[in-house]
Amino acid sequence: MNHSKVRDIEQVVHQTIVSGSIAGMNLLIIKDGEELLYCSDGYADVKNKRPVQRNSIFRLYSMTKPVTAAAAMILVERGLLDLGQPVSDFLPGFRDQKVCSEEKLLAPDRPAIIRDLLNMTAGLVYPGTDGEAEIQTARVFDKIIANLGTDHQVSTVEAANAIGECPLKYQPGKTYFYSSGADVLGAVIEVVSGMKFGDFLQKEIFEPLQMNDTGFYVPKSKADRVVIPYQSTPDGTLNVYKGCNLGVQNDVTKKNAFESGGAGLVSTLDDYASFATMLLDGGIYREKRILSEQTVKFMTEGSLTSGQEKGLESAPALLGHTYGNLMRVLKDPGQALSMGNLGEYGWDGWLGCYFSNDPKERMTILAGVQQTDSGMLPIIRKIRNILYRSSF
Repeated sequence: MNHSKVRDIEQVVHQTIVSGSIAGMNLLIIKDGEELLYCSDGYADVKNKRPVQRNSIFRLYSMTKPVTAAAAMILVERGLLDLGQPVSDFLPGFRDQKVCSEEKLLAPDRPAIIRDLLNMTAGLVYPGTDGEAEIQTARVFDKIIANLGTDHQVSTVEAANAIGECPLKYQPGKTYFYSSGADVLGAVIEVVSGMKFGDFLQKEIFEPLQMNDTGFYVPKSKADRVVIPYQSTPDGTLNVYKGCNLGVQNDVTKKNAFESGGAGLVSTLDDYASFATMLLDGGIYREKRILSEQTVKFMTEGSLTSGQEKGLESAPALLGHTYGNLMRVLKDPGQALSMGNLGEYGWDGWLGCYFSNDPKERMTILAGVQQTDSGMLPIIRKIRNILYRSSF
């Protein structure tokens, strides 16, 4: 990559840190299997002036989702999981579901199926106050949080069953709506595999990919590498975030019985790069086959129907994209908010971590940030525009 791109990327990262928008960040760009750029700036711990480093450990939040999708695809290609199978076949909480309407609760037109969990079309929601579906789902997550650190922690399967007992916001299959579906999928994987979700990921993905710093908790010996999460106050200052959003343990050195397939993993950029590289290389990593090439193609070229895509209209960050298998997929680069290529896929997290694979350029972009309510940050779009402004 030419020096002007490197200079401009490092400059916009530094400007973002200096502005106080985020406390710290690191960035890794890989192309054709070779490192194109690594940079870091700012702090993992502002108070103690501990800098963000290459081996810093981040809470991935929703960047967990593509890993969960890959785990499901492992079971699919082995014939152990059918995407058309009702979720209720695995989780009794999804039997006799009801759908919210203006006047009363209705029976669903069809049951939610595994494909719905992967495409966010199951009618599920995340916690909120907009309607009965959100309110009852919030109670589920409140219970998970309240029981953290006790002898009565809510397990992955228990959480999924409780989510299934909440009323649906939409008919299954009708529309995209971002939700707790990946948490439910993690429980399905647990039931089908007969292993704890985290153990399945460890055996089938983390160990073969040598992702030694990835999992649902951090050993005490690595605690000094964990990045502290921050939140902005109304006056623009950064305060330490101490909550447990979506049931994810803030103190990641403590194990959580709820292994959230939608938000629970911690990792480093280099670890996640191994996962991203495996996908770009058609399911293989250092001569180890994780997924078949056809399965990876199926997983990374997912899409919604035209009717389902209407649900994306409320998410400006997804302009120009469709969605499938727990990832955005770029289908109209001219409509997107930053430059990119057709077929690019990935996802990001509530605390700002970011992942993108571009098959055309054979390029991966990864960023580590720990700032609440982030998703895809403006700094990510700025980096992308610098990166794509000219040929490589």
